[in-house]
Amino acid sequence: MILNNFGPKIAVLAIPVLFFSFQSVHAKVPAHDSLSDSLKTFILTPPSSQTPRINGPKIFGVRPGSVFLYAIPATGKWPIVFSADNLPSGLQLDSKTGNIAGQIDAKGEYEVTLHAQNALGKTQRKFKIIVGERIALTPPMGWNSWNCWGGAVSQEKVLSSAKALVEKGLRNHGWTYINIDDGWQSIRGGKYNGVQPNSKFPDMKALADEIHAMGLKFGIYSGPWIGTYEGHVGSYSNNPDGTYDWIKAGNHNEFYRYGTHDSIWKKRRAVLFKHGLYSFVNNDVKQWADWGVDYLKYDWNPNDTFHVNEMRTALRRQKRDIVYSLSNSAPFAFAQDWANMATSWRTTGDIRDNWNSMSRIGFSQDKWAPFCGPGHYNDPDMLVVGYVGWGPKLHYTKLTADEQYTHISLWSLLSAPLLIGCDLSKLDDFTISLLSNDEVLEVDQDPLAIQAAHISKGENIDLYAKKLEDGSIALGLFNRGTDKAVITATWDDLKIFGKQTVRDLWRQKDLGIFTNKFEAAVAPHGVVLVKLTPSKK
Repeated sequence: MILNNFGPKIAVLAIPVLFFSFQSVHAKVPAHDSLSDSLKTFILTPPSSQTPRINGPKIFGVRPGSVFLYAIPATGKWPIVFSADNLPSGLQLDSKTGNIAGQIDAKGEYEVTLHAQNALGKTQRKFKIIVGERIALTPPMGWNSWNCWGGAVSQEKVLSSAKALVEKGLRNHGWTYINIDDGWQSIRGGKYNGVQPNSKFPDMKALADEIHAMGLKFGIYSGPWIGTYEGHVGSYSNNPDGTYDWIKAGNHNEFYRYGTHDSIWKKRRAVLFKHGLYSFVNNDVKQWADWGVDYLKYDWNPNDTFHVNEMRTALRRQKRDIVYSLSNSAPFAFAQDWANMATSWRTTGDIRDNWNSMSRIGFSQDKWAPFCGPGHYNDPDMLVVGYVGWGPKLHYTKLTADEQYTHISLWSLLSAPLLIGCDLSKLDDFTISLLSNDEVLEVDQDPLAIQAAHISKGENIDLYAKKLEDGSIALGLFNRGTDKAVITATWDDLKIFGKQTVRDLWRQKDLGIFTNKFEAAVAPHGVVLVKLTPSKK
């Protein structure tokens, strides 16, 4: 029995044949300056190779005539030189950055081969571009400001987050979107009488341009009420000119947030949290397209089909593909409607950085599984790893190391959108290792976009099995209990047969060839994530 620096026990067992020993990483992580060094002992992801590797999705959807922007995610020693075979007419590839831009006018499917080369080697990867009605053919990956900055978000913080995503290397693993949540809005105006940014965002177009120049995409937030949860202008008004009585009365702060202090939630709810008489959805969408928006989080509760479809129609009119994310707590009775009209929909309320919240949300997604597929995803909310805080004061996540492995593994098996919620400028080595394991991320980004099947093995013991495009199976063995557990997955459970090569995805290491079953000791609140591939031996 070994004790770590933080108190909880780490047990290493001698395991018989066909049984692999996994070291527990169950520990509360300290929130202090030595955090990065303290957590290095829990890192499972190996360093990226210096030879080139192309990461990210293997498939990309775009609508005919829409703006095309894709940055090839690649790791290895830079500089890396990029090229492509059979790139469709209308697209151009920057060989130095890997950015592909342009426009494709005709529907069709294009089989492209991407190449990446540096001084140490070269690699290639198949990449399918589908020009049609569906976009986001794999779950969106990126960052959202809410779980970090809350209403204190600003242009400076968003831009610094985009730069950190690139500087910390996450863009090279497929993280793409930089999304502003609530708190950017002032009054209506401009060319379209759309909502304009407040003084925290002095130049929204310039911000979008800078984000795009980094090979990233830009997201924004709104809702179909008179006001938003944070107390800013929504896409509806009770006045035909798009003005708001509470703004005329001066009942707002310097950023056009309702009220002059925070102790007015009930009054704000009564005044703002309802649909107005006049819609300005088309006004707002035209403004967003002009700025260069690529992602919309549309937030209210309960979601209803009329307002969802109204926004869908407005977004579709633009010559710009805008991912359409619904929030929050979408009613299950209309699940097929959300799948038909939106890219993703929140299946729950807001997540928090504790085991009860994360596990309750993550392990309750089964009924939504039939509605997940390429271009439409169940969304169990954002990731709560790293420094979070929902406002100016941040703290390190309250999830243990094991719980964070469970968090990322489960979301990947669910084919969920992956949106980082932490302060990217404070990324420690452990959090980077969670977010940069390409073999784990490939489970989330698999082109089949199947939500994993849930197989219960008793109280607090769960298997999640996900069929992958290459014929293999991603398997998560989860222990929701408070004691270490030996978990067995039989081939009968998984509906497979024969010899299977089992690979530990977090460690990126083959464990051997197994027949009939795979077993592992799993830490409390922990996971073992493996991939099973039929063996040719």
